[in-house]
Amino acid sequence: MTLLSETELHDALPGLPGWTHNDGKLVQTFTFANFSEAFAFMTRVALLAEKLDHHPDWSNVWNRVDIAIASHDAGGITDRCVDLAQAISGIGP
Repeated sequence: MTLLSETELHDALPGLPGWTHNDGKLVQTFTFANFSEAFAFMTRVALLAEKLDHHPDWSNVWNRVDIAIASHDAGGITDRCVDLAQAISGIGP
């Protein structure tokens, strides 16, 4: 796994609606109507992350899910992080 350069990351962000780069991670907050919808989303993301073998850092408070993606092995953002963010966006609210 190779870290994305600043240029590669800059080029990838327009293809990741709602995602931002913060502290070496791709981050986004997803908001839902209620806890059940947020939890259902987290379940779909968990199954996706297992399939891709790349797991986000996340937290949930009631109707909000905060997700941060970085490769712990590589120490930052890789192509796999971008792929996971794109996939999560595809199942978002």
